Amino acid sequence: MRPSSVGDMTSSSSSSSSVAVVVAYQLTEASNWWNDVNESPLWQDRIFHLLTALYAAVATIALIQLVRIQLRVPEYGWTTQKVFHFLNFVVNGVRAFVFGFRRDVQKLQPEIAQHILLDMPSLVFFTTYALLVLFWAEIYYQARAVSTDGLRPSFLSINAVIYVIQVALWLVSWWKPIRLVVILSKIFFAGVSLFAALGFLLYGGRLFLMLQRFPVESKGRRKKLQEVGYVTTICFSCFLIRSIMVCFNVFDKAADLDVLDHPILNLIYYVLVEILPSSLVLFILRKLPPKRGITQYHPIR
Repeated sequence: MRPSSVGDMTSSSSSSSSVAVVVAYQLTEASNWWNDVNESPLWQDRIFHLLTALYAAVATIALIQLVRIQLRVPEYGWTTQKVFHFLNFVVNGVRAFVFGFRRDVQKLQPEIAQHILLDMPSLVFFTTYALLVLFWAEIYYQARAVSTDGLRPSFLSINAVIYVIQVALWLVSWWKPIRLVVILSKIFFAGVSLFAALGFLLYGGRLFLMLQRFPVESKGRRKKLQEVGYVTTICFSCFLIRSIMVCFNVFDKAADLDVLDHPILNLIYYVLVEILPSSLVLFILRKLPPKRGITQYHPIR
């Protein structure tokens, strides 16, 4: 081998080693930054206060929209649209309260009280967005001249079963606080989130395909296609991410969301699975219902 070739190889090897050292150093620095923020009470409070502000903003938007809908159609009772915005206000309002007093929540005894305050809003979030699946299912089956009489009882029954199981797990955990019960509770909620994701994929996908078959000149076809497509994608993604993250939360202590020293993970998780999806869906569904006499508007029965 020529001396120049040996020199080139040596230089290349040295350059690769230098790059590897730099990359390793940068990764170490990033890891140190992550740990420094997580372990800093000041940064913990800042991030929890940021989450409080974000949740309060979403709750305010939902409440304003609820008031606008009520002023638009005051003669109707609790329509699907009104219930959806009210539940959004409740979920985000409770989250804002919990993160505003996050340190106090962490001190609550018995420990099951902490789990209830942190997990109950997630259940209500599921019910809130399951309303959209119910609404789309009704539209889909009505368009196909199929009876929808059993949809609402099924919706209520499914929610009742989920709440009863979750409350039973909480009671067992309170009676005998062992790690296994907490794990079962988390796995159960991961399954509920996956069930919601599949519901959006099934009925959102069906409604989207049905709308695509409508005549091109149909009034509002393009806008409804976009609305259903965007909401389906957003809600399917957020519930799928939630299901995956909750599973990691169960089996990996580094992914635990119910502790004070993982504020960055809390910020990423709650922004991705609740704050951002809620904000986008409220924006997409911001259109007010038509005034009375323009078209028929059905309240929840």
